[in-house]
Amino acid sequence: MTAFPAELSIPEPVREIARTLESAGHETWCVGGALRDALLGGAPGAASDYDLATAATPQQVQALFRRTKPIGVRFGTVGVLDRDRVLHEVTTFRHDVATDGRHAVVRYGASLEDDLARRDFTVNAIAYHPLRHEWRDPYDGAADLRAGVIRAVGVAAERFREDYLRILRAVRFAARLDFSIDVPTWEAMRANRGGLAGLSAERVRDEWFKGLRTAGAVLRLAELWVEAGVAQVWMPELDLALAQRAKGASHDPLRDPVLLTVAITRDATAVLQRLKASNAELTRARRAVTAPAEPADASALAMRRWRAAVGGAADDLVALYRIRHGGAPEWAEALAASRARGEAVDRGGLAVDGADLQRLGLTAGPVVGRTLDRLLEAVLERPDRNTRDALLALARELG
Repeated sequence: MTAFPAELSIPEPVREIARTLESAGHETWCVGGALRDALLGGAPGAASDYDLATAATPQQVQALFRRTKPIGVRFGTVGVLDRDRVLHEVTTFRHDVATDGRHAVVRYGASLEDDLARRDFTVNAIAYHPLRHEWRDPYDGAADLRAGVIRAVGVAAERFREDYLRILRAVRFAARLDFSIDVPTWEAMRANRGGLAGLSAERVRDEWFKGLRTAGAVLRLAELWVEAGVAQVWMPELDLALAQRAKGASHDPLRDPVLLTVAITRDATAVLQRLKASNAELTRARRAVTAPAEPADASALAMRRWRAAVGGAADDLVALYRIRHGGAPEWAEALAASRARGEAVDRGGLAVDGADLQRLGLTAGPVVGRTLDRLLEAVLERPDRNTRDALLALARELG
């Protein structure tokens, strides 16, 4: 890989935004992960992957473009919508004035060099001018890309004290790119890991989920969380033995962070509660942990009973099996066949409902519920009984 290509293919919508800003006298550069990935030989990113850094203030950006969104104005970021309504982040050159390790107070009026100096790692402190095809790399990030190294910009300890989330970002980038971490940077991460306790659960969760989705090897991500001391602070339930046994974790095409958390931690529910996951994510984790992992056997009856027991968790349990074993379960075909036959495995699949039973004279409430459960049990045993006439006749027998 050469240091820099003579010209980078930047999507035209990004160039149009840069052209508008430059024409108004505001210096504008492409920055961020899209440049890093392009230099690593990746496919050109989509237009929305490219971030822009500019001398224009947020108010000036908003005045220049008809359609904008204030996605982070107090931090200098405005979303600009192109003609296809694709959002592009445009951020004013900034310089940190003060920080508590969680939030920074920034000022504008900085130069590109000031802006690059406040970035986290050298591989992310590279800029490219989309109109003049010029590069800026004051911290030799291209050399670190060639060497496969994550290195903090400037003094590592200062970068982490500005924002302790950068420790998690270093881990994520190392796991995603299969890079090593520069020794002084690693030592500063370890020395400052106590600051991680002050981060918001939401920011930590987002980094954990991003890491699981993008890591080249999920085991490497887990190892780095443990070795850097992150797990000690935020996820003591992370279990490297489980991560080692999760043969399909890195090959899961969906990289579902909830299921991966279930697979490699000893108490996924506790982890996700601590990270303030959504109620839907917590529900999925609880079901995946408590439901029978697989049917007793591959028979049609066993499959119906398993489906009835696990409810909406069946697909998650299949995916979890793939993560843990590296392939589809032997009973996957039996599950597909059961679904194809349209077999009832819950009350909603019965040919009668509570209103039908009340018309037979059953009292609304627990009596109707118990009768529906008994009808479902009969249908699980014999699917051919799932007709309106047969179930009403059985309900009369049951009283």
